[in-house]
Amino acid sequence: MANIGFIGLGIMGVPMAVNLQKGGNQLFVNDKKAPPAALLDGGAKACANGKEVAQKSDIIFIMVPDTPDVEAVLFGENGVAQGLSAGKIVVDMSSISPIATKEFAKKINDLGCEYLDAPVSGGEVGAKAGSLTIMVGGSEETFNKVKPLFELMGQNITLVGGNGDGQTTKVANQIIVALNIQAVAEALLFASKAGADPAKVRQALMGGFASSRILEVHGERMIKRTFNPGFRINLHQKDLNLALQGAKSLGISLPNTATAQELMNACAANGLSGMDHSALCRAVEIMSAHEIAKA
Repeated sequence: MANIGFIGLGIMGVPMAVNLQKGGNQLFVNDKKAPPAALLDGGAKACANGKEVAQKSDIIFIMVPDTPDVEAVLFGENGVAQGLSAGKIVVDMSSISPIATKEFAKKINDLGCEYLDAPVSGGEVGAKAGSLTIMVGGSEETFNKVKPLFELMGQNITLVGGNGDGQTTKVANQIIVALNIQAVAEALLFASKAGADPAKVRQALMGGFASSRILEVHGERMIKRTFNPGFRINLHQKDLNLALQGAKSLGISLPNTATAQELMNACAANGLSGMDHSALCRAVEIMSAHEIAKA
C-alpha cells in the first residue's frame, strides 16, 4: 500500500481517485469542494490544502482544469511545493501547456523531487472503467515507479519522452478528436438534411472505413441529443487554444484546428460551453438551420 495524494476531484478526478483507492492505496485528497462520500467511506483522508497532501503522501497526483490551476496547486499559498521533501513524486494528469509543464518540472526537480506530466484521454467513461489512455513525459526511472498506479487508471500507457512531451501528445490527441467530432457532425447533418435516417446512416458507416470511436460514441450523442458532459466544450476550447498557440510559436499552420476552435467558440457564444464536446454539432446545426434528427 502506498500513500497517495490526489488533488482535483471533478468529473475525471473522482473516478480516477476511486480506482487508485480500490488498488489498496491510502489516499489523501483535496479539492475546492468537499470530497465525495465514495472516497471518504473507502478510507480517503481529506486535507486542508496541497501542502498537507504533499506532506502526507509519497506520490501526489493532480487533475485540475488548466495551466493556471496547476500552477496555483503547486506553487500558490499552502501549495504542494511547500509540503514536498526530497524523493517525492508529483504527477500532473491535467491537460495544460507543454511549455509551462517544463518550467513546473524544473522547479519541482530543484526541490529534490521528480515530476511526470501524464495527461489522459478517454473521458468520464474511461476514467470510471480504468481504461484511460495515459501519455507520459518524464524520466524512465520515475515512470517505472509510478506505472503500477497508472495501470489502476488506464490501459494504454506510454512514456513518450521527457517532461512536456506528455502534454504535447495530449494536444495532438485533442486536435484529432476535435476534427473527428467536426467531421461526424457535418456528415450526420448532411445525411439528416438530405432525408436519410441519421441513426441508420451511422450504423452503416460503423462497418466501413469511416468507422471511429467518435462516430460510435459522439455520433450517438448527436442523434439522441444527450449532451450531458463527459468532456466539456470549454475544456476542449482550452486544449485547442494550446494547439494554436503552439502552432504560432513553431511557425506552422493548423487550418482545420482553427476551424474546429471557431465552432467551439460559436457553441460557447450560444451558451453551450458546459455541454459535452459532441455538442459541437450545434454550431453547424445553427448555421444550417437544421438539427440532426433523433433516432
